[in-house]
Amino acid sequence: MPKTISVLITGATGKQGGSLARELLKKGHRVRAFTRRPDSAPALELKRMGADLAVGNFDDRDSVHQAAQGMDAVFAMSTPFEGGMEAEVRQGFLLVDAVKSAGIQHLVYTSVGSADQGTGIPHFESKWRIENRIREKDVPYTVLGPVFFMENFFTPWMLPELQEGRITMALPPQRPLQQIALENIGQFAALVLERRSEFLGRRIDIASDELPGVRAAEILSNKTGRRIVYNELPLSQLQAANEDFAKMFDWFNRVGYHVDLNALRTNYPEVPWKTFEQWAKSFDMSVLEQTAGAR
Repeated sequence: MPKTISVLITGATGKQGGSLARELLKKGHRVRAFTRRPDSAPALELKRMGADLAVGNFDDRDSVHQAAQGMDAVFAMSTPFEGGMEAEVRQGFLLVDAVKSAGIQHLVYTSVGSADQGTGIPHFESKWRIENRIREKDVPYTVLGPVFFMENFFTPWMLPELQEGRITMALPPQRPLQQIALENIGQFAALVLERRSEFLGRRIDIASDELPGVRAAEILSNKTGRRIVYNELPLSQLQAANEDFAKMFDWFNRVGYHVDLNALRTNYPEVPWKTFEQWAKSFDMSVLEQTAGAR
């Protein structure tokens, strides 16, 4: 068994951070959850599971520095979807500087797959800037690059269409897209934290399956018992609504992620890498079933 480690998790009440927090707590490690709202339901649930709560925000360097004190490692993520790309970079830089000043010996930063490939996608490039800051500050690090989340199908920007019986994406029906389950991100991040020396200084893109939209629609149809079809959205229509996402889906179609799925499964068999079908079988689809029953 690996030795017990103490980890500060930023974004612990969110999807990736929450997945890691649950995994570490399950394994008996010490978790300090960094949150703006300690009275929120996710924060209180983590506290019930055994996590300590540290109150602060990414614009307050001292709160990050204080929360990191005494920790063996920090898990960090960043997002542009609240304050925009420049806010993400500013907060990311502040976090890196706070981790450096706290003397943390392992920063695990979750970026995005292919952020190091010059994609030109704004929310990929912002994370690449933060990755470079980590290296510039000489912080001991590991960077994880997860691909498209399987759970994205149930986010506000995809769920309404799915509730209507459609997977709507700006990709040709047969164009494969690499994906990953959030649970696998948490499990792999836990492995990285437990085996620090093996992963120091590395950048690793991670994925657990690759399939086209029509196959995803077929799997979700089988899971829910509802007819779900694939609907290709014209890229120009997406561009009018969200230029960042339009650039991402254009890149998905022209280039796409290129994670070696077989190598991940071979090299890290400790992680139960999920196919999309396995994920769908275990995921709570009640939001779709309730919608269907209401009609």
